[in-house]
Amino acid sequence: MVKQSKRYAFAQSTIDIEKSYSVEEAVGLVKSSATAKFDETVELHIKTNADTRHAEQLIRGVVLLPHGLGKVVRVLVFAQADGAISAKDAGADFVGADDLIENIEKGWLDFDTVISTPEMMGKVGKLGRILGRKGLMPNPRTGTVVQTQDIGRAVDEAKKGKVEVKMDRTAVIHVAFGKASFDDSMLVDNLNTILDMISRSRPSSVKGQFLKSAYLTSTMGPSVSLDLTELTSLKME
Repeated sequence: MVKQSKRYAFAQSTIDIEKSYSVEEAVGLVKSSATAKFDETVELHIKTNADTRHAEQLIRGVVLLPHGLGKVVRVLVFAQADGAISAKDAGADFVGADDLIENIEKGWLDFDTVISTPEMMGKVGKLGRILGRKGLMPNPRTGTVVQTQDIGRAVDEAKKGKVEVKMDRTAVIHVAFGKASFDDSMLVDNLNTILDMISRSRPSSVKGQFLKSAYLTSTMGPSVSLDLTELTSLKME
């Protein structure tokens, strides 16, 4: 059995593991239990009743959080000519083509989001084994493969806090939505934005109750169970 620290044990003692909490209560408990010496990330973990063997039951999309993620997002853009100019003007941290591809092949991964124009994807595709493992491969479904005229908007949204919401192979959705230093209202707003997206993306082929469990947690803190009755009122039942 892993030995718990006194800090973790005390934080856990403030949470009733037999109880499920409202969004506002859960956010408050997660914030108060995030007592590490750094600004912990706050995360949502939802177990769904989807059958991931069926593609139509998978959820994947992007959400622009109203208050961002609370961190500096380093954006890399694969583009040339006018696209490269637009990316630089929009504040992209790294812009290029073959030079960036070569650096990544050598092991460089000091960035958080990758955006590409469609014409660059033929070359970027060979980075799939590297970027794919990190969840960084550009994809039209996540708005990271964009036309030249849309690069500025894509970079701006990535910088502001655009997050990907997707279901893993066990039908669980994991997504960060802010920092413990955020005001309660900021975290609630960000969380409700994500929950609304999940509600609207509920696969019609899933029968019965869609949500099986939902928890909030911070990087080093204990998890807090969310009240499914409240969440299913968002039309996810």
